[in-house]
Amino acid sequence: MTDENYEPSTWGWVADHVERYLAPDGEGFDMQGAPCILLTTTGRRTGKTRISPLIKVHDGSNYLLVASKGGAPKNPLWYDNLIADPNIVVQDESEILECTARVATPEEKAELWPTAVAAWPDYAEYQKNTDRDIPLIICDPR
Repeated sequence: MTDENYEPSTWGWVADHVERYLAPDGEGFDMQGAPCILLTTTGRRTGKTRISPLIKVHDGSNYLLVASKGGAPKNPLWYDNLIADPNIVVQDESEILECTARVATPEEKAELWPTAVAAWPDYAEYQKNTDRDIPLIICDPR
């Protein structure tokens, strides 16, 4: 990573996946058999550049991010970061796109959720297994 402000995740598997994704051979372009993207946010407390690998969900117009954290009771930290600063970067293999993130309205989520589930069917189970409404984020290109 060439960004001197980048701080790898303290979760070893996340840091390793990001490193593999950014390697010249693109070994990390999938996650558990599904295509993935990299999400770059700014840490809301540290100001550090944070990168998270996520399942690729695209509705034909925009990238969509699913803050599932596997159905855990709390949102992932990357979600809190993009709420604090919605200026994000999405990397899809070699394509890098600057975006503004926004949480889908309930109506948008109802319309777009099937696209997310089609990309990663486990999202439906994650939603069933948690009391929180899993946020769906729309990435509007800048």
